[in-house]
Amino acid sequence: MNNLICICGPTASGKTGLAVALAKKLDAEVVSCDSMQIYRGMNVGTAKPDAAEMDGVRHWLLDAAEPGEDFSVGRYVKLADEAIADIHGRGKTAIVCGGTGLYMDSLIKGETFAAPSRPAQREYVEHIAEEKGVPFLYDMLMDADPETAEKLHVSDRKRIIRAMEVFLITGMPLSYHNAQSKLKPPKYAPVWIGLNFRDRAKLYRRVDARVDQMLAQGLEAEVRALLDRGVDPKTTAMQAIGYKEMAAALRGECSVPQAAEQIKQASRNYAKRQLTWFRRNEAIHWLYADECADLPAAAIKIIEK
Repeated sequence: MNNLICICGPTASGKTGLAVALAKKLDAEVVSCDSMQIYRGMNVGTAKPDAAEMDGVRHWLLDAAEPGEDFSVGRYVKLADEAIADIHGRGKTAIVCGGTGLYMDSLIKGETFAAPSRPAQREYVEHIAEEKGVPFLYDMLMDADPETAEKLHVSDRKRIIRAMEVFLITGMPLSYHNAQSKLKPPKYAPVWIGLNFRDRAKLYRRVDARVDQMLAQGLEAEVRALLDRGVDPKTTAMQAIGYKEMAAALRGECSVPQAAEQIKQASRNYAKRQLTWFRRNEAIHWLYADECADLPAAAIKIIEK
C-alpha cells in the first residue's frame, strides 16, 4: 500500500516526464491513467509516450483495448489493480500517472462496480431506447432508480441505458450499488503529487505547442487510418479531443487548420476541467513546473516525508 505514488494534473503539464524520472530513481514502474492512451493505434493524438520517452521504464495499460471497444472505468480499475499487484509482488514501487481523474479516484478508493454488462439485458434496454426513445427509457429509470435519474440529463443515452441495465441484472438500483461502494475504506494510501503551472498562460502555450507537434507528427494520417480500418466515428475513442475534430475535417466539414484551432481550444478547456477535478483532493502536493528547477528532486522530498 505504501509503495504507491499518484502523479496527476492537467494535460501537457509534464506528468510523463516526471513519472519516468521518478521511476528510474525509485526502481518503479508506471501504470498509465489516461482514458484514451489505452486504445491501440491512437498514439499521436493522445500524446502516448514512445520508447524514447519511456526511457526503459515499463509502462502498464497502454494499448490495452481496441478503438472500437467500450472501455469502462470498472475495467480500468480491474486492470490497474492487477498491474499494481504484479509490481508490488516483485518488490517495486508503482507510479500511477495520468490526467483522467475519475479513473484515478476510482482506483485509489477501491470502488466496486455494479454487475458487468450482459448482452441480453443490454440488447433489451437498447431496443427500448431505439423503439420508444431515450425519454421513455428515462421515465422507466425514474420509476426504478429516481436518485440516479435525477443526476442524469434526459438525453444522456449511454448512462441511462447502463443504469437500467444494472437494475435489470441485479434487481437493485445503481444508486444503491454506488452508496455501498462509498462505505468502503480506500484500497490504497498513495502519495499524491500534482503537476501544474502557476502561470496559466504558460500551461496553455504548452497545450497549443503540443497540438502543433501532433499535427507535425501525423495526427491527420492517424485519424484517417483509424477511419479506413472501419472504426466508427461515434465510438467513445473517436470522440476524444483531436480525433473528433480531425475526423470532421476529413469529412470536409472544416479545414485542417480550423480543426487544429478547435483542438487547441478543446484541450485548454479540458485542462481547466482537470484542474477543477483534482483541486478537490486536499491530499495532493502541488508542484509548479514554472517555479521548480528540479521537479524530480522536489517530488522525492515529498515522497520521503
